[in-house]
Amino acid sequence: MTELEKAALIAVRECLGIRSHESLLVVTDPPLASLARALAEAARPLAREVLVLEYAVRELNGQEPPAPVPEAMKGVDAVLAVTTRSITHTAARRGATAAGARVATMPGITEDCLIRTMNADYEAIARRTQRVAALLTAAKVARVTTAAGTDITMPIDGIAAIASTGLIRAKGQWGNLPSGEAYMRPDEGRSEGVVVVDASLAGIGKLASPVRITVERGMAVAVDGGDEARRFLAQMEKAGPAARTVAELGVGTNDRAVVTGAILEDEKILGTVHIAFGNNASMGGTVDVPFHVDGILLRPTLELDGVAILREGMPLFGNT
Repeated sequence: MTELEKAALIAVRECLGIRSHESLLVVTDPPLASLARALAEAARPLAREVLVLEYAVRELNGQEPPAPVPEAMKGVDAVLAVTTRSITHTAARRGATAAGARVATMPGITEDCLIRTMNADYEAIARRTQRVAALLTAAKVARVTTAAGTDITMPIDGIAAIASTGLIRAKGQWGNLPSGEAYMRPDEGRSEGVVVVDASLAGIGKLASPVRITVERGMAVAVDGGDEARRFLAQMEKAGPAARTVAELGVGTNDRAVVTGAILEDEKILGTVHIAFGNNASMGGTVDVPFHVDGILLRPTLELDGVAILREGMPLFGNT
């Protein structure tokens, strides 16, 4: 068995928990079709039926897949979305999980990432992630600072954080593979400060220079930097005013993840924070726009109600 075959088997057997009476739908697009086939082949001996559905690459992360994909997703026990653009924060994913399907999304996955990150201790990642999610849920205010210039305060009182553990085995459960993050939506309209993204941006990749985003009343009011900042701003403006919403605060918990430029892996790196703009409907918010872009911050300090759980990228929350 090759390293790719081993990683694919862990994904479908251990993380997604495919069983002999179940049907699995793998949705993909041309750039990732070969990896999708590897995952489908790993699942065939385990499942009652494995289906593969391919569609054209979407333009943006968070953009809906075309018909008949959403209906097909509702009609199976489990879905693997091996796509270039993320469908995690889409009505199609929400509809599938509401219908009872387990959905694992793998936007921008590469063979190298799949092999490295799936060979992790997901039980340990789950414990770590649940601990961070509990700390976020119990807090009223989060503040993120970095040496690169980030200093943003986000009210989070009364909002439940989500633990994306990588173990997607229960009916209606969903998350990324690979995984390892605790995340939540900040209170809409109340985040204030500056975010300096210095690692990577979803859909753009590794950054040659930092992207500085000024936030007032929960909205990005200015984006400054080089060519990558201009590209990010153009994408945001194309999606409409709601795309400027501060949508997510997330904390990476996967000790096997490294910076690659692929946001699927980058946002899971243990000791990083990511802040996203755009759609927060999947986290219980009111902003449903076809845009959700995460920015990764290196070596952050994250304080919850004045108590640090990360200090310059070093975890202080235990279970590490």
